Amino acid sequence: MTELPLIGEAIAVAAEPRLAGARIGVVTFPGTLDDRDAARAVRLAGGTAVELWHADTELGDVDAVVIPGGFSYGDYLRAGAIARFAPLMSKIIDAANSEAKLPVLGICNGFQILTESHLLPGSMIKNDHLKFMCRDQVLRVENSNTAWTLDYQAGQEITVPLKNQDGQYIADEKTLDALEAEGRVVFRYVGFNPNGSRRDIAGISNAAGNVVGLMPHPEHAVEAGFGPESLDGVGGSDTDGLGFFTSVLTKIVGGEK
Repeated sequence: MTELPLIGEAIAVAAEPRLAGARIGVVTFPGTLDDRDAARAVRLAGGTAVELWHADTELGDVDAVVIPGGFSYGDYLRAGAIARFAPLMSKIIDAANSEAKLPVLGICNGFQILTESHLLPGSMIKNDHLKFMCRDQVLRVENSNTAWTLDYQAGQEITVPLKNQDGQYIADEKTLDALEAEGRVVFRYVGFNPNGSRRDIAGISNAAGNVVGLMPHPEHAVEAGFGPESLDGVGGSDTDGLGFFTSVLTKIVGGEK
């Protein structure tokens, strides 16, 4: 694949040379839309993006995996329901649950796939207003100790784009209470709940903190001048999403928070 020039490379982040050895796999399914954006975010953070195809039977030597957004298999049956059975997903599930605890990030459709795969609890259903929603969204970081949030502070508010039609996160009250008690609510919507998600939940993690899923799109907020600015003085800069990718790279190379 011919690479597009990294327009914002010089101003997005001063990448550390030691991070270049970290290999982050980006999965493409039929219907995936944001794989190139996710790969670009990995490169802007300083890592090496590795293309992965849904029909692959091996993960290869990747250090982490991003399952990006889109409409895998047209969202037939349920969003993510068919993609969950792709050959590569069995490898991702095994690696995420192994002693090595492979870091996995699911963004939007990727979050839906993670719930369908039971790597994360709960489910995603149609937005409560039954319309596609696209907006810049303020999020509050509730847990800064996952593999994907180490470069944030608990309580920090960030602004990233959101775009979905099946973005309402639901779970039974027992599951929701457990997520709250165990600190596994990683992101919460601030100011406006765009889809009716229970308890304003925008993203969660597994118990180990290596698997994180969220509906908003951090990969669309990684370049100065090309991302959302703060909303009414709330949130941060247009590179607020870059911390997801620098966080996992730092964890992979053994850096400290």
